[in-house]
Amino acid sequence: MTAQTPPTPPFRDPHLPFAKRIDDLLARLTPDEKVGFLHQYAPAVERLGVAAFRTGQEALHGVAWMGPATVFPQAVGLGATWNEELVRRVGDAVSKEVRAMRARDDRVGLNVWSPTVNLLRHPLWGRNEEGYSEDPKLTSAIATAYTRGLRGDHPAYWRTAPVLKHWLAHNNETGRDISSSSIRPRVLHEYDLRAFRETVEAGAVAGVMPAYNLVNGRPNHVSPYLREHLRAWTDEDLLVCSDAGAPSNLVDSEHYFDTHEEATAASLLSGVDSFTDHGTDSSTIVARVQGALDQGLLTEADVDAAVRRQLSVRFRLGEFDPAQDPHAGIEDFDTPAHRALAQEAAEQAAVLLKNDNALLPLAHDTRLAVVGLLADECKLDWYSGTLIHRSTPLEGLYERFGAERVEFAEGVDRVRLRTAQGTFLNVPLADVEDEVRGAEGALDPALLAGRTDLPPLTTDDTGTELALVDWGEGVLTLRAPDGRYLSVADDGYVRASADQPGGWVVQETFRLEPHENGHLLLHIGTGRHVSVAADGVKVAEEGGEIFELVIAERGEDAVARVAEAADVVLVVAGNDPHINGRETEDRTTLQLPAQQQRLLRAARAANPNTVLALVSAYPYTVDPADLPAILWTAHGGQAAGTALARVLAGDVSPAGRLPQTWYAADSDLPDLLDYDVIGGRQTYLYFEGTPLFPFGHGLSYASFAYGHLTARVELGAVHVQFTVTNTGDVSADEVAQLYTRATDPSVPRPRRALAAHRRVTLAPGEAAVLSFEVPLSAFEFWDVARGGHRLEPGPYELLLGASSEDIRLRTTVTLDGEPAAPRPLLQQGLSPADFDEQSGGEIVDRTKVTGDAVTPTGGGTAELTYRHCDFGAGVTEVTVEVAGEGVVELSLDGGPALAQLALPAPTSGPYDYTTLGAGIVVEGVHDVHLKLRGPLRLAHVGFSG
Repeated sequence: MTAQTPPTPPFRDPHLPFAKRIDDLLARLTPDEKVGFLHQYAPAVERLGVAAFRTGQEALHGVAWMGPATVFPQAVGLGATWNEELVRRVGDAVSKEVRAMRARDDRVGLNVWSPTVNLLRHPLWGRNEEGYSEDPKLTSAIATAYTRGLRGDHPAYWRTAPVLKHWLAHNNETGRDISSSSIRPRVLHEYDLRAFRETVEAGAVAGVMPAYNLVNGRPNHVSPYLREHLRAWTDEDLLVCSDAGAPSNLVDSEHYFDTHEEATAASLLSGVDSFTDHGTDSSTIVARVQGALDQGLLTEADVDAAVRRQLSVRFRLGEFDPAQDPHAGIEDFDTPAHRALAQEAAEQAAVLLKNDNALLPLAHDTRLAVVGLLADECKLDWYSGTLIHRSTPLEGLYERFGAERVEFAEGVDRVRLRTAQGTFLNVPLADVEDEVRGAEGALDPALLAGRTDLPPLTTDDTGTELALVDWGEGVLTLRAPDGRYLSVADDGYVRASADQPGGWVVQETFRLEPHENGHLLLHIGTGRHVSVAADGVKVAEEGGEIFELVIAERGEDAVARVAEAADVVLVVAGNDPHINGRETEDRTTLQLPAQQQRLLRAARAANPNTVLALVSAYPYTVDPADLPAILWTAHGGQAAGTALARVLAGDVSPAGRLPQTWYAADSDLPDLLDYDVIGGRQTYLYFEGTPLFPFGHGLSYASFAYGHLTARVELGAVHVQFTVTNTGDVSADEVAQLYTRATDPSVPRPRRALAAHRRVTLAPGEAAVLSFEVPLSAFEFWDVARGGHRLEPGPYELLLGASSEDIRLRTTVTLDGEPAAPRPLLQQGLSPADFDEQSGGEIVDRTKVTGDAVTPTGGGTAELTYRHCDFGAGVTEVTVEVAGEGVVELSLDGGPALAQLALPAPTSGPYDYTTLGAGIVVEGVHDVHLKLRGPLRLAHVGFSG
């Protein structure tokens, strides 16, 4: 007899809908198996033939951490292209390389943690390089394009499953796991949520990752916004993956919960589905979930809901239908098309900031001096893959202009370090193969160790001349003549061993500390001083060698020598993405580091034809007065140098545009933790000063004329049409930008807000007719009086041009809408966070589960204003719901206090609210002013009578 073939279980049947298949698989899993799925590393279920699964594969601008891959420009550079179709193609290429790499290395995951849609509100944020723009409209447009490329275009099966980072209002590394972003409702709905919402609604997003920080006093990993907003925007099952270590932070650093079982349960109930904690070891999270179940904090149904969302992603990725998966055989890796796309993206990301007297493009016979610390560098960042191909600006210019026409001076200070005994630090010769950090790939590159196969530094009578670079604030790197950087491995010895500075804790940075008649050399990574021992140079727990810095050549002298003999000098300045401004570390200033300022001054003094090329992950402030030409590009990936050379030579006309405001001075910036873009007048939307370079700015080698603007309102949208003509003599791209402005608003509105844009290529003399359809919802604002969006009737200006400040055409449309209405106090009272203006206060959590309250910052005094409050025919009592200790004072229209409500004694805790009342007599419409004094929380204000 022949044994019967067992029937195919429904979850394996590709003819059934995914939902039914997930139901079947869920029913087959045991409770323990389902709990195991909640960790980042979900184990295999061999009895069902279900494979192991890992959430999380970094792919911000190429496949990261898993070894060689195509490296595209940084995300902020992709944002600077203002080109959705290009970015979609980049996402498409990245997702194909994910699939191709996974075919040979199953550590590569298909659930990609990208893109980052945090808005670039503050240019000192250490992770500025990861975002696209300060503007929510541009951010969502670029993010949507990238996710569509990552997802692929098959209707059922996704090539990769993108997860958006980092939910929500996350723009500081300083205290990032304990700081709270105070977000008023208007900022929440008009700014921070908007970039996420428009990207999710576009339909190519598999999930989000909550950020480390708190919002309004509540950690993002237990945010009610995940349920109230995120999951209301789509019918798709969205997978919420925690950030690394964040679940433990809820207890360990934030002290928001007393036990990890409470914290884990609260996260799961809030919407977190996958816990990234304790690396590959799932046992701690499994124990916490099981403990929460045992304590009745969770039910099996709660676990099922999270597992269902993970399985939904896995089914969409084709895991259970290998024969039907259209992406299974993809082999597109490091293809000629991908290389060409990396170069095209780098070319399109270049932004020409200034070009007096048409100094650029350079003539083909230009004698060029190329100088600067980044002139012969192709820098990577924390979320880069390993380079297969590499092009530095110097290499690109050698290739384009010929090495005989290009002179180079890096501009490093060449030094030796003399010990107190009169000997010098020496780098021993080593006959070993070069190694590139991360070339083999690592699930957690933070765990990569430094090299110990090279000999430690020694001392001798002559020593080794080292290249010293001060990257700002006294943070130094020291490089040996063979190109390797001084670094410290786990054994504490100092070696010339690193191909570049890098790592989670950078081991290649030092600081010279004045001491007696010399300097101590502090190794920043270990916090220890360098000492000289019989067995080599090492870092010591106590003491340290006193060094004399002997300068063989100053960088500015070398720069001046080559600059004075050239027709044009190109100064390539900027940052190393692993130093002074990166994940875990915010910048402290917009200023270019002092050493690079000296190099720039030396070049300019030697030759007035000096071009500054800034290659950086963020904006700088520089004095443009004496510089005839300035360009900026983000770190451009593997083709950065070739792209820059082609732009300088005029092979490509630059058409990148700034995705964020470049401020003129540090004094123009708000406090890093001030997230109120409206009250703080932040970003181009509200900034009232004069920027160094405005949002959307970027010049071209061509010129463009705008004309024939028409606008009409119909079918729920404003339809705009116009022409753009290339009036120059070279083919070039123009980025047409449409902004809107409410001309007579009842509340503070943006000075102008981007509504649409288009990047278009035009030959000389060619004209294009462009049109935009702007939905009326784009003109709405969040009305705190009604708790929803409202289109205010009246005139709106349409501003069309080449940047937010270079407006070429304008017209006005009048829109119908809902007139303003007073706040109905008798029906709903006042929610304290719904203020129109405030000073001295911050929004905090009303409870650990939901709601907002307001408290004076630091227990001082806060003043809150609520405009146009309707008391109707009259009220005779006011009540306040408060916790803590202090006084609430009520006044109207700037008059004297009508009531003072004081807590007779402190309440037992911050969430232990009590209700206080006082008699008042008020009728009609008034502005309400509340003054809060002391460490209290105000949760609600009611009126009756």
